[in-house]
Formats: sequence, structure tokens, C-alpha cells
Amino acid sequence: MIELEGVPELIDPVMVVAFEGWNDAGDAASTAVAHLDREWKGEVFAALDAEEYYDFQVNRPTVWMDAGVRRITWPTTRLSLARIGGPKQRDLVLVRGIEPSMRWRSFCNEILGYAHELGVEMVVVLGALLGDTPHTRPVPVSGVTSDPDLAGSLDLEESRYEGPTGIVGVLQEACTHAGVPAVSLWAAVPHYVSQPPNPKATLALLNRLEDLLDLRIPLGDLPEDARAWQLGVDQLAAEDSEVAEYVQTLEEARDTAELPEASGEAIAKEFERYLRRRDGGHATESGLEARDPGTAGPYLRDTSSGRPAAPGRGEGQEQGGKPDGDDPADEDE
Repeated sequence: MIELEGVPELIDPVMVVAFEGWNDAGDAASTAVAHLDREWKGEVFAALDAEEYYDFQVNRPTVWMDAGVRRITWPTTRLSLARIGGPKQRDLVLVRGIEPSMRWRSFCNEILGYAHELGVEMVVVLGALLGDTPHTRPVPVSGVTSDPDLAGSLDLEESRYEGPTGIVGVLQEACTHAGVPAVSLWAAVPHYVSQPPNPKATLALLNRLEDLLDLRIPLGDLPEDARAWQLGVDQLAAEDSEVAEYVQTLEEARDTAELPEASGEAIAKEFERYLRRRDGGHATESGLEARDPGTAGPYLRDTSSGRPAAPGRGEGQEQGGKPDGDDPADEDE
């Protein structure tokens, strides 16, 4: 029996979840939830027992000093409450932690226990994977669900992924069996620049979450960080002709495959986001000037930069990676 003390009755609560580790390429997903927690001043109300789920030789605790007293922070998963004011009040239950080392089914059941006690209406799990996508183009974000009705009503894809999975996929499956509506949003991170952070991918996940939940997320410095990230990658790629040529190949493949995205639904969604931010009255704070459809260039919405590795799958594949040939849109975690 989960006992919640000091947690008020929630308004249309949605649970937003992300885990560091295999399903978090470039730390994009966990950074997105951390951003929500910081911008909306989330208050931690629960933490899972680290002894039950973590191997401390894999995820080691950290020691720190507090006014001369040594303290230890244990790796775990914490739940916090973020209350969103304004005309459309809503509460978010933010779940952020590290992918557990063991007892995944018990772990997911405990998360679902909190969801049940809090009256959560939907679970949204954020993830990031490595993909053959150029850093110079908007970050692809796939929205998938195992629920056919939810796929139809929210314009999502039904999951068709088969293969190795992480805690994100296990949690989504647990939600399905428990009858809790669940959605996964996946950002594709360029595999040749997989090192964290990746503010461009984080920004893309938040934009997609904003559309999904029909709310305005304060973006703070993220748009500027994303532009700086991309400029840095541009400069590093320009210094290596092999990497530059590889990026150009990815750009050509992407542009050929997604010509329809230059019009129609993509433009409509961008304009809807523009109107949402304009009506919110905080255009400058949220970085709207970088996404005004009348002035923005093709990459200003989520521009970025970082340190490109060799254009192969090598290091970083275990973090957010998946076997060659898989389509990121088919990932169900």
C-alpha cells in the first residue's frame, strides 16, 4: 500500500518519465524531464528504495560535503510534482532516475502503484536513440503507443518494434497490461555525435511533448543552447573532410525521404505552436523569436553543436543504440 502524505488532489495529472542509461542517447530524455522539474519548480514527494533495484558496483553512490559533514547520495528514481498554472491548469508527475539493474517488473509495478494512487490519466515516456540522422536537420521525434485507439486519437504510430528493449519498453508494456494509457516519444540522436549533452534533441522532445499535451513549456536557454551546439558540431565537422562528406550524405538522404515535411502538416503544427506561445505572453523568454514562421530558417527551431566521433557505430552504441536496420519510428519503448 503506497501512502502519500502532503500530496494534494491533482488536476488532470499526466506522468512524464525518463531514465538515464541505455534508452537515453545524449542524455536527451533525462535532461528534458530535469528541465520540466526545474522550470516548474517540481517538489519531490517520493523516492524508490535504491537497495531493491540497483547494483551499486554498476551505479555507484556519490559522496559530498554538507557544511563539513560527509553525506552519500544513492542512485535511485525520484518522483516530483509540478503544478502548471494559467488558464489550462494541469499537474505533471515527473519521474526521473537511472535504469534499474534488477527486478524490472517490480520496479514498473511500483511506478504504476504511484500512478494509480495519484489518478494519473496518461503516462508519457521519453527516450532517445542513436540514428542515421544529420545534426543539421530538425531532430526526428517518433510518437508510438501499443493502444490502437490512442494511436488514432493522438495521431501516433502503433508500435511494431521487435528486439532488445530497455526499462522504457518494459514500463510501456506494463502500462498497457494495467489499462493505463501510455505513449513513448523517441528522439533520434546522430550516432556520430552521441556524447551528452544534446540540447537540440532535448528541445525536440519538449516541443513534441508540448504538442501532445497542448500546453506551453517554458524553454529558458534551451533554444540558444541548441543553436550553440549545432554551430560547434558544424565547426568540428568542417575540420574533418570525411565527417563533412558523411554528414552531406545523410542530409541528402533525409531531404529526399522527407520532401512532404516541408509543407502541410509540419507547417500547420509549427504555426499552432507559434500561436500557443504568443497567447502565453512570454515569447522572448521561451525562445519564440527563433521559431517565428515568418523569420526562422530551416534549422533555427532546434539548432545545435557538440563533438563528432568517427562516422561509425562504435562507442556509445550501448547508450540509446539499437541494431542496424531498425527504423527509429518502429521503436516501442
